[in-house]
Amino acid sequence: MTEAHAILRFVRVAPRKAKPVIDMIRGRQVPTALAILKHTPRHAARVVEKIVRSAVANAELKEMGDSESMFISKAFVNCGPTYKRVRARSMGRANAIQKRTSHITVVVAAQENQGKRK
Repeated sequence: MTEAHAILRFVRVAPRKAKPVIDMIRGRQVPTALAILKHTPRHAARVVEKIVRSAVANAELKEMGDSESMFISKAFVNCGPTYKRVRARSMGRANAIQKRTSHITVVVAAQENQGKRK
């Protein structure tokens, strides 16, 4: 089975917010996954949609076929570095703010013919 992948690193989306979006599309056909992402009202959905389109474009460069016959074989989110910021509070104090980042990976594979006929 041939595969093509796309990785987006250091994206400013918290991993806990991106994981539910990735879980919705894992194992689905590419057109179905793109339709789900288009109608999901989350910031992470826009980011993941771009990654899926990039993975499909990589697959088409590898001549794996058209996007209609592909499915998302693997999709996962890893934690990236955390940007640490400080917010001023009253009486000279400060609170720490953590801006989390993610590394998102999407792998698409071409469907193999299940029933071979002569």
